[in-house]
Order: sequence, then C-alpha cells, then structure tokens
Amino acid sequence: MTEVAQERPITVPAMGLVVLVGVSGSGKSTFARTHFAPTEVLSSDFCRGLVADDENDQTATPDAFDVLHYIVGTRLRRGLLTVVDATNVQRGARAALVSLAKSQDVLVDALVLDLPETVAAQRNEARPDRDFGRHVVTRQHRDLQRSLGKLTKEGFRRVHVLRGSEQIDAARIVRERPWNDRTELHGPFDVIGDVHGCASELRTLLSRLGWTLALDETGVAVGASHPEGRQAVFVGDLVDRGPDTVGVLRLVMGMVASGDALCVSGNHEAKLLRALRGSKVTVSHGLAESLAQLEQEPAEFRSRTQAFLDGLISHYVLDDGRLVVAHAGLKEAYHGRSSGRVRAFALYGDTTGETDEFGLPVRYPWAQEYRGRATVVYGHTPVPTAEWVNNTICLDTGVVFGGELTALRYPEREVVSVPAEQEWYEPVRPLAPAVRDREPSVLRIDDVAGTRWLQTTHAGKVKVPEENAAAALEVMSRFAVDPRWLIYLPPTMSPVATSSREGFLEHPEQAFEEYAGWGVTRVVCEEKHMGSRAIAVVARDAETAERRFGVGDGTSGAIYTRTGRPFFPGSGELLDRLRHAVVPLFESLETDWVALDCELLPWSVKALDLIQTQYASVGAAASHALPEALRLLESAAARGLDVGDLTRDTGRRLANAEKFRAAYAAHVSPAQGLGGVTLAPFQVLAAEGQALAVTRPHEWHLRALAALRGDLITPTRHRFVDLASGQDRDAATRWWEELTAGGGEGMVVKPAHLTDASVQPGLKVRGREYLRIVYGPDYTDSLPLLRDRNLGRKRQLARREHGLGLEALTDVVDQAPLWKVHQSVFAVLALESEPVDPRL
Repeated sequence: MTEVAQERPITVPAMGLVVLVGVSGSGKSTFARTHFAPTEVLSSDFCRGLVADDENDQTATPDAFDVLHYIVGTRLRRGLLTVVDATNVQRGARAALVSLAKSQDVLVDALVLDLPETVAAQRNEARPDRDFGRHVVTRQHRDLQRSLGKLTKEGFRRVHVLRGSEQIDAARIVRERPWNDRTELHGPFDVIGDVHGCASELRTLLSRLGWTLALDETGVAVGASHPEGRQAVFVGDLVDRGPDTVGVLRLVMGMVASGDALCVSGNHEAKLLRALRGSKVTVSHGLAESLAQLEQEPAEFRSRTQAFLDGLISHYVLDDGRLVVAHAGLKEAYHGRSSGRVRAFALYGDTTGETDEFGLPVRYPWAQEYRGRATVVYGHTPVPTAEWVNNTICLDTGVVFGGELTALRYPEREVVSVPAEQEWYEPVRPLAPAVRDREPSVLRIDDVAGTRWLQTTHAGKVKVPEENAAAALEVMSRFAVDPRWLIYLPPTMSPVATSSREGFLEHPEQAFEEYAGWGVTRVVCEEKHMGSRAIAVVARDAETAERRFGVGDGTSGAIYTRTGRPFFPGSGELLDRLRHAVVPLFESLETDWVALDCELLPWSVKALDLIQTQYASVGAAASHALPEALRLLESAAARGLDVGDLTRDTGRRLANAEKFRAAYAAHVSPAQGLGGVTLAPFQVLAAEGQALAVTRPHEWHLRALAALRGDLITPTRHRFVDLASGQDRDAATRWWEELTAGGGEGMVVKPAHLTDASVQPGLKVRGREYLRIVYGPDYTDSLPLLRDRNLGRKRQLARREHGLGLEALTDVVDQAPLWKVHQSVFAVLALESEPVDPRL
C-alpha cells in the first residue's frame, strides 16, 4: 500500500481500471471530474439513474451495478482507461471489479480517499439529495478502515491512499503506459530468434546483418551497434544448452543497456532467474550448463545478470501496433495486455494438455488460427526453416541443435540465417516444420461475414455493413475466379464536379480546378476506353503460379471482371497472348509475375446483351415512334391545328434519339471469338516484391506499359498538364473535345505524382454525347436538374475503395496470408453494393 507523498504524483495505468474507494461524501466524484475525462468515469449513482430515473433509489442498486459492470467490461475489452466512482468500501464490491480487470488482462489500481468521518458526514448533511442518516457514513467508514490493511492482497497492482482534504486536493495523476507498449519505436528492427548460448553464431549473425561489435580490452564482445540505426529485438531463450551462455548474456545485456536492443523473456530466462534467486527448480533442459558457466563469473556479473533477467517483460508491441514480439507467440486478444495468463502464453505458448511420444507438451497451433493485423514474431518451438503462417513467423531454427540462427529484418520481411558451428545439444525430438497452407481452405466465412471494421494503412478504418457483406458473399462464392488469383478489385471512380458551361454536364476545366485546389501541381489525362474493366494476373509459367500463388492446377494466371468473375472461362488463349505481351515487364522488373489494371475492348464483347436489351431497344422504339409522330403532327398542322411547339419538341427528341443511337453504336465492334479482342492496360498494379500502384507515379506506369508488344495491346493515349499553365489546360481540353467528338467516352484525370489519401485518385470527365448512354437521349434538356447531383458519397466511396485496393496489393507483395488479402478485396466488392447512383 502506498501512502501518497505530497510532492509525488499518483501513477495509474493508461490502459486499465482505477477503482475509487471512499465513503459517501469523501469527494470521489469531484476527484474523478478533476483528473479524468467524463467518458472515462462510471459512477454507481449515474447507473442508478439509468435504470430507475433516480440516482438515489437504493432499491435499484443491483440492477445499476449490473449495468456498471457490463460497461466496465466493454471498455476494458476495448483497451480504454476506466474509473469506477462508487464507495467500494466492501470487499465483495471490489472483488467483482478486480475480477473484471483480470478477465480482460489489464492492470487495476485502487485509489483510496480516506477522509475523516466527521467531514464526510457534514458534507452529506449539506446536500439535499442525500437523505440517509449519519449511521450510513459511520458504517462505510468502519468498513473502509477494516479494508485498508488488506487491499494489497486483493489483486490490485497498486493501492494509493490519500489522507485528508489537503492531500486529496493536491493530488496529481500521471498515466503510465504498459511496459510492453513501445509503439513509438518504428525500427527498422532485426528480430533475432532463440540463441541458447551460441555466442559465436550470434556474433556471426550480427556481422551478417551489418552490425558492428563493441569489444572490451580483452577482445570480448560487450555490445553492438548498427551504422543505419537499426535496433535488435531478441525473442528470448538467450540461455541454456549452448557452450557460451555468459558470452551471449554479456553481449545482449550491453546492447540493451545502450538502447541498441530490446529483449523479451523466454521460458529459459524465467527458470534461470528462479534458480539464481534460490528457488527450488528442476535442473534440466540445459539449465545445469548455464549455472555452471555463471558460477565461473564474478559475483558482480551474476548480480547484473539477475537484475537483467528480472527486468525482462513478456512481450513488446512496436511500430504503432504493427509488430508484436513474444517468445512463444501471442494471440491478438493478448497484444498489449498485462496479466499472469498473458505472460504464461508469451513464455510457454498454449498447450492442449497432452504430451507427445517424447514426453513433451503438445502445443496448440494458435498461429494457424491467427487473424490479427499485427505481425507476430516469436520462437520457442524449433522449426527447420522460418516460414510465414498467417502473418506470424517462428525464428527458432534450432541453432543449438545443429540447425541455424535466424533473424527477421523488419519491415523488409527478409529472413537471414547463419548455420550452427556444430550440434551443441542433442534434441529430444526432431525439429517439426511449420504448417504453411496456401490452399483456398485458409479462407473462412467468419473472416468476411457480418458487420466488420477493417483497420488499414491506406484506407484508414473502414466499416463493412453486414447487409453489404452478405451481397458480396453471394457474388464471391458463386461466380468468382479461384480466390488465389483474386488479389485486387478496382475501385469505383467519381465524376468531375458539375460544369456550369452551357450544354455540358462535365468538362475538363472543373477537374483542373479541383486538383489545383487540393494542392496538386501536375496531372495526367488518360483516354477513358469504352470497354469492360479487367484485372489481369499473369505468371511466367505454371511453376511460378504454384510457387507464388499456390495454384497447382496447371494454370498460370487469370483475367477477371471488376466483380471478380472470369472473362472467357475455360479459354487460355487470351492469357497466353497477354503473357507474350508482358515479357518486357518480366525483364525490366526482374519478376516472374505481374498484375495489370486494364480495359478489355471492345465494349460489345461482354456487353452485347446489355446493348441489345436496353440501349438498342430504346433506340429502336424512338426511331419508329418519333418519325410517325412527326408525320401525324405535320398532317395536323396541314389541317390548321396549332401544333408547332409539339412538332419542334418531337423533332428535337428525334434528333436526340439519333444521337443516342450513334453514341452506343460507336462502341459496338464485330469480334469473331477472341480475334478482335484487345486489352488496354493503364497501370502495373504489382510484381514480385513491388506494390507498384503504391510506389510509382502514373508517368512511370504509362512509360513501362508502352514497352508491351503484340497486337493484343491497345495503347492508352494520354497527355500531362502543368496546372499552372493555361496553355497546357487549353491543349488538354481541345484533346478531350477531339476524343469525345470522335465517339470516345472521355478521359480520366489523375495526379501525376503520388498524393495522400485525402485527394481523389482520379476524376472521370465524360463526353457530352457519351453521357446520353448514361442519362438517356434527352438528358441535355434536364441539365439544371442533373447539376444538383450529390457527389459526396461517391467520392468518399472512391477514396475508401482505392485505399482498400492498395492495402490488398501491399499484403500480396508482403506475402501476407490469403485471408488478409481477401478481407480488403472482399470489402471493395461489399462497398460497391452501397446504394449510390450508378450513373455517377
């Protein structure tokens, strides 16, 4: 129990529970309002008011505390500091709150306001809402005094006692982050697997990684630093079994002391610490070797070692929560938490309760079920080779057993290993390989079903409503290509802001003005092909497809629609032609696969039914009905009837209908089989090790795609515009007018250089006549109404879907598990089912 000194602040957990303890009238509510945010404080009085409309209705107390406990549990589950403002002078009330904190694996502190009974009673008598007698305060004060000596045994991390009004008024609160919270450290890191006393191999690995060893006057390594400022993170099990535990400790302790390294505890460190403290332990699994080696060292070194081991924590959360390092791994619910069971999981892993034929515990395969956002790096269970399993990787490659010592370079995700110099310790059982499953079975319905919130790097926090997910699941499960090829879906695109020019709904000048207003200085205007959006994933050969994507059926790529459906199922001819065309990309990017964003031409190849049943039927009806109407009107006029206005209106509608027919007919081209089909690529999405849609500007993409060969490729015409140049703007506008006058759909305006997520990734500027296909033959007569269209939701959707697409591509390049890629891909499809006007 801590008696709070006047000058010393009170330290409470930044993520955890603070239980205020004090009699009625001791000032708990005032104290809570002074030191904590209103949303952080839950009072029993407030909860009584919620359930009974009267904060003083004592008959509602049981229901009120049911509500209070539910809210406390929910806040703690979400990692929020929570303060409970109630008397809490009875052990039962405190025990329920301590149990809640432990169930959510967070720390809990008690903060006692110990005010003289007479002062508390006088305060209550002065309040009109406190009509209970003084005997209540007397009873509460007696309960509090009986509790004071026992609070430290009730499960509180710390008990802070403030005695008297002076101490209460002078108190200062400081929030203490969990020791495992090092999210402010962004690396780069070299995470190093289980060393087990293999000091020579550790020095070799550090040298391989570019570290410079610091040697003392006797030539012994006592530290290391990296010229590029990298930081090492050790996953534990530095000690036992190997030939030089002391050498490992001396080196790692020096690196940690200088700030060049972090280290978490392994189960072997925990056992060695107990032995050094004199606890009774079973001397097995290499502990005897460590104790013998330490016995040869001075007492000062042994004391320093004990202090070092005592300071090791269970796990670290790094890089804004994107990296977690724990000795035996850690499931997502435990990241950043603090409790005995979190530490036990981090040190020993999860076991089934069974033992294998070697008498060792059977580990529960938590990594196979891991679906967390953070990369988890761990050791503990030796494997022959470090392999990725669901965004986790085990770095214990059994160096002490004659295997390798392995490190992970983060964020590069590069694995670096050095071989053992010999087998230092005979393993009890053979090293078991990690389970690496890239089959479609890794996808689970609960990865995408229901309402989900995705926390992404490129799109922020994205909500996928349950009803949208259900619609997307229907399409994805019934019609999509093999999910291993489905690495990206294209986003929707917003039109340009409405033009005020006479006769125009969209015009390039608005695109130029909008981008200039967003701080963009240079844009690219790309021809908008009137085709069907297509994503092409092309591997160099079937072997590449199996190695990189896990597809072993002999196929080597896929071309699919914006909703993931295959183009021309069962035909590999188009893919073979495309593979030949992209050979220059294979060579220039030094890759054996690429993903492209394209338009498949002509439009009529996939949209012929739509053209015949929707557009052609409207055009045919107008071409038959309106001439007949004109003939009848002319006959009526000849009889002297005043039908001039109606005749002119009908003539105008006939002219519009003829323009409508010409607009869609311009995009209907005969194609025999696949002979007339072409692809117009406009972006290289990704290649091996490169998320090119994220890292390269559009100028690079268009230049790279210009090298493609063969008659399959239709080039994407384009021009760049300096937005400060009126001449450039005028020239681009004239080019757009020429494109649209010739039957073209229009153009897409994009930032020429990489921008942040607040800027629209592209704006489509469609031609005056093309828009007749979208809005109908007579849309030019309704321009004042159409100019009121609301683009806000469409633009928000475009930015979110674009970010989700970049997230998926980044995950693919980083070789993240398929389920994680598909969460982003699936979200794009789900968001497309939002009720947004499709004409936008």
